[in-house]
Amino acid sequence: MAKMTKAQREWRPGQPKKVRSTRVLFASTVLTLEALLAVFVALALFGLKRDELSPFLVLGAGAIIAVLCILTCALLKKPAGYAIGWALQLLFILTGFLLPSMFFIGAAFAATWWYAVTKGHAMDLETARRAREQQAWDAEHPQGETA
Repeated sequence: MAKMTKAQREWRPGQPKKVRSTRVLFASTVLTLEALLAVFVALALFGLKRDELSPFLVLGAGAIIAVLCILTCALLKKPAGYAIGWALQLLFILTGFLLPSMFFIGAAFAATWWYAVTKGHAMDLETARRAREQQAWDAEHPQGETA
């Protein structure tokens, strides 16, 4: 028999499922993709500007930014996580001064970040509204009642 997780051991019949945030899911996805972007941008800068910029600096900065993107995912349940996410968007756009195509790519990711945050929040509000309505309906219509 497979080992059960803590959530599986603590589950009881009829227990409501924990609601997960769509905004956190969407924003985490964007940040994870940006972590990959940071690595690829660092590699591109390493190859294109090897004589101008220190390879250690370029690759180190790319790795640090990639790790920061991943660590920010853990902070998305707090407002600070979104502030750091916006700062990362600005950083990616400003990378365009080193690699001009990043002005466009950074802006595209910033637009994706904006959409993930705003649409995810709207979806979370809708989910909460539906849950309240379902709870009210369940209170008005007990399970054992027949028409």
